[in-house]
Order: sequence, then C-alpha cells, then structure tokens
Amino acid sequence: MDVSKMTVSINKAINTQEVAVKEKHARTCILGTHHEKGAQTFWSVVNRLPLSSNAVLCWKFCHVFHKLLRDGHPNVLKDSLRYKNELSDMSRMWGHLSEGYGQLCSTYLTLLRTKMEYHTKNPRFPGNLQMSDRQLDEAGESDVNNFFQLTVEMFDYLECELNLFQTVFNSLDMSRSVSVTTAGQCRLAPLIQVILDCSHLYDYTVKLLFKLHSCLPADTLQGHRDRFMEQFTKLKDLFYRSSNLQYFKRLIQIPQLPENPPNFLRASALSEHISPVVVIPAEASSPDSEPVSEKDDLMDMDASQQNSFDSKFDDIFGSSSSSDPFNFNSQNGVNKDEKDHLIDQLYKEISGLKAQLENMKTESQRAVLQLKGRVSELEAELAEQQHLRQQAADESEFLRAELDELKKKREDTEKAQRSLTEIERKAQANEQRYSRLKEKYSELVQNHADLLRKNAEVTKQVSVARQAQVDLEREKKELEDSFQRISDQAQRKTQEQTEVLESLKQELATSKQELQIVQGSLETSAQSEAKWTAQIAELEKERGSLVNAVARQEEQLSALQEQLEYTQLKLSSTQESICQLAKDQRKILLAESRRAAEQVVQEALRQFEEPTLFSCAGSADHLLCKVRSVSSCIEQLEQCWSQYLACPEDISGLLHAVTLLAHLTSDTIVHGSTTCLRAPPEPADSLTEACKQYGRETLIYLGFLEEEGILEKADSTAVRSCLTRITAIGEELLPRGLDIKQEELGDLVDKELAATSAAIETATARIEEMLSKSRAGDTGVKLEVNERILGSCTSLMQAIQVLIVASKELQREIVESGRGTASPKEFYAKNSRWTEGLISASKAVGWGATVMVDAADLVVQGRGKFEELMVCSREIAASTAQLVAASKVKADKDSPNLAQLQQASRGVNQATAAVVASTVSGKLQIEDTGSLSKATFFYPFFLSFFFFFFLPHPQHVEVPRPGIKSAPQQLQHRSLTR
Repeated sequence: MDVSKMTVSINKAINTQEVAVKEKHARTCILGTHHEKGAQTFWSVVNRLPLSSNAVLCWKFCHVFHKLLRDGHPNVLKDSLRYKNELSDMSRMWGHLSEGYGQLCSTYLTLLRTKMEYHTKNPRFPGNLQMSDRQLDEAGESDVNNFFQLTVEMFDYLECELNLFQTVFNSLDMSRSVSVTTAGQCRLAPLIQVILDCSHLYDYTVKLLFKLHSCLPADTLQGHRDRFMEQFTKLKDLFYRSSNLQYFKRLIQIPQLPENPPNFLRASALSEHISPVVVIPAEASSPDSEPVSEKDDLMDMDASQQNSFDSKFDDIFGSSSSSDPFNFNSQNGVNKDEKDHLIDQLYKEISGLKAQLENMKTESQRAVLQLKGRVSELEAELAEQQHLRQQAADESEFLRAELDELKKKREDTEKAQRSLTEIERKAQANEQRYSRLKEKYSELVQNHADLLRKNAEVTKQVSVARQAQVDLEREKKELEDSFQRISDQAQRKTQEQTEVLESLKQELATSKQELQIVQGSLETSAQSEAKWTAQIAELEKERGSLVNAVARQEEQLSALQEQLEYTQLKLSSTQESICQLAKDQRKILLAESRRAAEQVVQEALRQFEEPTLFSCAGSADHLLCKVRSVSSCIEQLEQCWSQYLACPEDISGLLHAVTLLAHLTSDTIVHGSTTCLRAPPEPADSLTEACKQYGRETLIYLGFLEEEGILEKADSTAVRSCLTRITAIGEELLPRGLDIKQEELGDLVDKELAATSAAIETATARIEEMLSKSRAGDTGVKLEVNERILGSCTSLMQAIQVLIVASKELQREIVESGRGTASPKEFYAKNSRWTEGLISASKAVGWGATVMVDAADLVVQGRGKFEELMVCSREIAASTAQLVAASKVKADKDSPNLAQLQQASRGVNQATAAVVASTVSGKLQIEDTGSLSKATFFYPFFLSFFFFFFLPHPQHVEVPRPGIKSAPQQLQHRSLTR
C-alpha cells in the first residue's frame, strides 16, 4: 500500500469535524499497519496533528488508535510504547477541562494507556482479546498465583472500560434522540470497541473466578467477588441502555447479561455460564419482527389445536348447534344414571385432555424458546463467519493490491527492457554512421593527396578540406562520447531491474521459510505436550514409590526404637550394665542432638518455598556475617569431636557445637533465601543452588557423627567449599552504600536515638497499662504469672533505656575526641559506615521493643504464645548487642563511658534472662500436673541451654554494615523461622 494513500486516510479519519469516523478510512489505516508491519507511518502523521489544542481531533485519534490496537498488526503495540508518557500527559491536560470533550478525552487516553500496559504485561493476549479456554489456561501457566494476579489486572482493565462507557452516557442528553445526530454518533462510535472488549473481559473474569474458587478458600476471594458484583451491575445496566439506542441497532448486536450473577461458591454453576457474543451484522435488520412472528405462530397453533379438539368432540357427541348437546337419551337410549355416569366420565376425560393440552403448550413453548436460543447462537456463529469472511475479503483485497503493484513493477521492467533494446538499436545505427563517416574520411584523404599534386591554384581549397577534416574529427569524438553515455545508462538500468527482481525473489523465499517454521513449531508443540504428559505420569509413579519408602522407613524406625528399649531394660540389672547404659545414653543424646540438628537444617531447606518469606528481603552483608560464624563453628565442632573421642564422658562441648552448627546453618540458609529476593536473577539462582547444596552437605557431615571411630570420614571439605561459594556470591552482592546523603547522617543518628528512646518509653507505658488491666480483671495464678512477666519486661525496658543513655554519652565522647577541628556532621559523614551501623542498630532496638510489648500483650490476654515472647526478648538482646558493638568500635579501651556501656549491656542481658525465666516459669505454672512434673525435670537443663545458646555473645556480634536489612524485616524473619 502506498504511504501517501495511508497518510490521506489517516488525515481523513482524524479531523476536526464532529462526526463519526468512517469505517473505510479506519480499515485503510488497519491494512496499512499490516502492510508496513508496524505503526511508524501512523505516528509520523499523528505527531503533526494538534491533539493538545482540539478536543474533537484528540477524541477521533483515540478512536482510530483503539481500532489499531485491536485489529492492527501486533507491532503497533511495540511502536506505540514510546509515546505512552505523552498520552499520560495529554490525559492529565484534558482532565482539567470539565466541559465538552475534555473529560471524554482524558478518560479515553487513560483507557488506552491501561490497554497498552495490560498487553505488555500479558503478551499472550491479542489486541482483540479473542482467546480459547486452552489459551486462557496457558496464559496463567497453571499457577494459582498467576491466575489471581491476572484476575486483578482484568478488573482494572474492565474498570477503565466502564468508566469511559459511563462518561460518554453522562455527557449525552438521553431525553433526546442523540443517537441520530452527527454529534451524538461521534461520541457513541468508540463504544463499539468498548463493547467488544467488555464482552471478552467479562467472560474471562467469570471463568478465572470459578478456577480460583476451586483452588482457594472462599474467604480469600471475598474481595474479588465484591468487585465482580459491582462491575456486573454496571456492565449489565450499560449493555441494556446501549441496546435501546437506535444507532447501535443497525451496527452491532449487544448481548444481555443474565438476571442474576454467577454463583462462584457452587462449582456446577460454571456449566450454566453462557459466554456473551457480540455480533456485528453485515446489514441492518429489524430486531422486532422475529418475536412478533413467533407469537403469531403460537396463537395460530393454539387455535388450530382447539378447532381440532372441537371437531373431534362434535363427531363423537353431536353438533354443538343443537339445543341440548348432552341429550344422550335421544341418541343412545340409556337411562339417567348411566347418562350421569357417562357425563362425569366425559368431564374427567375432558379435564385430562385439557391438562395434556396445557402440557403440550408448555412443552411447545419451551421447545420454541430452545429453538430461538439455538437460532440466536447460529446467527451469532453466522455473523462471526461473515466477519471472518469480511476479514478474508480485506486480506484478499490487500493481496490483490500487492499483486497489482507487482504487475506494475513487472510492466515497468518490461518497458525498461524495451527502452534498452531501442537504445542498443540507436547505438548500432550510430556505429554504422561512424563507419560511413570513416569511409568518407578515407576518400577525403585520398582526394587531399591528389590535390597536393595539383598546382597552387587549389591551395585555398586544400585549406577548406583541412578545416572539414577537423570538423569530422570533432564530430567523431562527440559520437564516441554519446555512445559511451548511452551504454553506461543502459547498463545501470539493467542492473537496477535485476536487483528489483532478486529482492522480490528473496521476499517470496522468506515468506515460504516463515510458513515452514510456523508449521514446524506447531508440530513441535504437539510433541512437547505429549512428552510432558509422559513425564508427569512418571513423576506420579516416583511419588508413589517415595511414599511407600517413607512408610517402610517409619516401620523400621519403630522396630529399632522397640529394640533399643528392650536392650536398655536388659542391661539395667548389673553395675556394668549401668556404665554401659550411661555410655548408651550419651550416644542417644548425641544422636538425638544430631537428629534435631538435621531437622533444623531440613526445616530451613523447606522454608525455601515458604510463602511467608516472600515479604522479607535479606542482605548480603548479614549473610556473610553468618557464613563467618558457621566457619568458626565448624572448627569448634571438629575440636569438640576429637575431645569426645578421647574422653567420651565430656559430651557437653560436642552437644553445644552440634546445636550451634544447626542453628547457624539454618540462619545461613534462610538468610541466603531472603538475600536472593534482592539479588539479580543470575546471582540469585546461583546463591539459591549454593545454599541448597550447603544444606545437603551439612546433613551428610552430621550423618558421620552417628558412630564412633569414623573421624576420618567426617570430612568438612565439601561444607567449606559450599561456604566459600556462598561467600563469593555474597561479596558480589554487597551494596555500594545507602541512599542517605552524608551531610544528613549526623542529624539522622540523633533522630534515630531519640526515636529509640521514645519507643522504649512508649513500651514501658504500655506495660504499666497492661499490668493495671491485669490486676483489675485477673486473679489467682493468672494474675501472678502476668505480674511476674510484665514486671520482668518493665525491668528489661529500664535496662535498655540505661544502655541507650550510656551509648549516647560514649558516642559524644568519640565524636569530641576524633573530629578535631571538623564539625560533628563532618565527622559522621567521614565515618559513614560506622554511622550507618549506629542507625541500623538503633532502629533494631526500637522496633524490637515495640514487637515485644505486642507479644506480651497477647500473652497476658491469653491469645499469644510464651515462645514468641521469649524470641522477642532474644531479639532485643541481640539488637542491643549490635548497638554496643557499633558504639565501642571507635571508643578508647580505658574510657569510663565504655565501662559504663558494658555494665549497661550486662544489665540488659540479665534482664533478658529474667524475662525468659519468668516466661518459662509462668508457662509451667499454667500447665496441668502431669506436664508440670515433666517441665520441672527439664527446666534447669532448658534454662541453661537457652542462656548458653540463645543469649548473644560478644565474640559473635559484628558491627552492622550498610545494606543490612531493617530491624522490622529482621524481627519478622526471625519470628517466622523460629
């Protein structure tokens, strides 16, 4: 198609006249995008139009652009994305105009931007939104999360469509016949595209909601159902109002939505859903003629049935025109009793026949309605086929135009060849002329020789002959030059025609190759589908075998446990058995510790797929800190294992090392998984695989601790190799600094410390308030437990407040001694990494206090867990340890403020231990008698175990560095993983 023709069509379609866009101009624009495989020409023309100054021009541009996005070439969307921001600016500009087309243009531009964003996010959806159910399932990739997000995006898309629908109706005076005026048709014409989009979006939304209700609880989807109900009501009303407009009756057949919305809580209701079909008829038809004719047919059928029944009655009992139609005595000669009996019987038969007649009428009406529905479906299919036929005709017209162009090019080529032949003929004639001139020249030379032998009288004639010779040479040269130019021109034209023919051949070959590629891709997709089906069946078989293997392992474990109990009872009779039992108990304790450690590591590996971690983002800095701690723990474990082999009675150090390794490994794996959320895709995949491999190698390494005498097998090389790999990836992911300006760091330190102090004071006030409420409403054991727990929490808050004051004093001393002639802000900016560590630690302390008070509130109310409160106290202790470590990095060792800070840190640790002790004591006090005795037995061991492993140690605390995730994320992550 000629570019100039497309340019003229665009200018004719988008003009300042307040009339609807003509379909032929819009169709030419659509065919132009398919011809040039994009929308470059369209945008080059549109960019020269004053869309920001003329609202009608902008409105018609939106209409044509909407058609191109729906029916144009797929590259229209790609070529239009660069203008998305300009459309947004234009939408905001027209939104300030409240009259005329201002709000209409603003709403329409918003819809077009939403449509572009939706199809960019979901490239499987074509511009006209026509998809099969299978393609809809493939768009969600069989993932309920994708279907959930896709439904939300469809709701947003449909909301923009309905907003434009409602805005157009609000701008029209519905009391008049606006649909027959040119101004009204200009506003209503784009709604045809909106109706086509809305019908598909409504259908896909219903199907996706039924799919989501089959996978998710109904309460989770309450918001989806409420939003669907709102849009269903709006869309039903708008479809009904549109179908009554005369303008739409001859252009489009608008479907009507059902009276009641689908019941998504009933899965079988999906079979009752009928997809709305929008029909664009080829020519206008009267929508009221068919129902009237059907009603007349029913009336005629009822009348004919009634007449048939009356004629049969007259044939049997006589004509109804006689004075006594039921005078059976005169007809049959029967007595009165028989006549009454016969009359009753006939009345019953008549009643039965009437009932049958009514049933027949009902069935016939039902059959008629079903046939009408079937006719409507067939008409819709026919209309769709006609639409496809129209598209095929358009494509045929487009191909015919291309064929005509090729024919023209071929004719031009033939003309060029003919002109080349003519030029060659002229060149040959010139050669012949040159030959004749050459012969004449020879003759002149001969004559000149003869004249030289003549007398001097002919000297003048000789001069003239010489001049003629010069003229002949000049003409000869001119003829040679003209011949050379004509030859070069003919050669260039021949070469150009050859290149044109070669390019046409290449395009034809390319088209054939693309067709072969498409056919091959279809065959490949069918083969891959069969392959995946077979793989799924194999995986199902493997899952069944794994389930059976787990069951067998459980049976074997039960048998081993029974055998172990029997052995313990048998060896309890002698003193030697007692010693052996003590040794076995140490082995059992070691094995149980190892199993517990394996469970902790396995739980961490399982949490790679835990949804609760999706909102927690970790940092590479914290991950490297955990890796260094694990490396130190592995060395400690190897030393303790050697000591245990030398002296089996000393098992405490080995148990400590195994348990510490399990928890540090769990933290490392979990922090690795959360760090992946912030990392780029490739490093994130590498880190994920490294963490999983590290967890598996740790389980293998712990498995070597099952028996004695196999120290040579307990090689930690693989574990250390995994840690080295994690360290390398983590160092690549280290952040390059925070976004805080260095000149703001000084003020931010004071603000964060002040905010932390305020958070501690608020937490103390809340604890006092909870204690007052508990004393007013609780009695007995519950009151005693609540007072003990809240009292210990109050002591912890006071200890933290003392620590914060000591930290402020120490920091002031550090700044004064280290800044020299610089200001405090310059000192903080110069030591930005240290300053950022102080800020991070201060945030962690304040947030930990708030979360601990919330946990204590839930425990006092009876709705929380004691373990959560203990975890929160541990988090506060760890956060204060970070604050202490960050504060004393630059402090003088002999500073009295440093000694005061360390004393305050010990006070926080003691207060934390008191919170844990009061929590454990309260839990045991509330439990029943049986659980009380068991808990009393394990209480000293548990308390010492907690103090040893869970309270922070100075040698394991490192200064927070920039990039460590915020305190709320740390606390949320640790609370979830514990």
